[in-house]
Amino acid sequence: MKKWSRLILAGVVSLALLHVPAASEAATKAKAFKNCTEMQKNYKGGVAKKAGLKNRTGYDKNGKPIYKATKYKAYVSLATYNLNTKRDRDKDGIACER
Repeated sequence: MKKWSRLILAGVVSLALLHVPAASEAATKAKAFKNCTEMQKNYKGGVAKKAGLKNRTGYDKNGKPIYKATKYKAYVSLATYNLNTKRDRDKDGIACER
C-alpha cells in the first residue's frame, strides 16, 4: 500500500512541476514600446498595472480626482506597465489609455 501511495504522490508532484513556466511566459510577453501609437496597435485601451483602475482625467476645484470612462478596456499586465511607465503621463496606473 505504501508503494502505491508513493507512486501517486510522485506523479502528482511531477505534474505540478510541468506547469511552472506560466510565470516566465508572462515575463516574456512584456514589451517596451517607443510611444503610445505603437502600444495602441497591440493594446487599444493601453496597459494597466492592475485590474479595476479608472482613467483619471484631472482634479476638480476641491482637489478630488475626476474619472472618465474610456472607449477601450485596458489590458492588465504589471510587467508591460513597468516597462512603459513613461507612457503614463497622468500617473493613474494606465499607460496610453484612450
